[in-house]
Amino acid sequence: MKIKIHGKTYLIRDNADLHYANLSSANLSDARLSRANLSYADLSSADLSYADLHYADLSYADLSSADLHYADLSDANLRSADLRNANLS
Repeated sequence: MKIKIHGKTYLIRDNADLHYANLSSANLSDARLSRANLSYADLSSADLSYADLHYADLSYADLSSADLHYADLSDANLRSADLRNANLS
């Protein structure tokens, strides 16, 4: 799956290397991102509902106001991630 955000094209898949990516407000619902490197990524206000994020590295990621309802976060690294106002239902 390829998406274009803020003028950049990103390949969204398992094991993707998206550290430091600016994915703010991106629609990533249903995305397959297991084992992806999303450390330090800006995912603020992103739609990650139903996304597969198991074993993903989300350390230091900005997930503020992100929609994570029904996202699979099992075994994800959320160390120092900003989850303020995120929907984790």
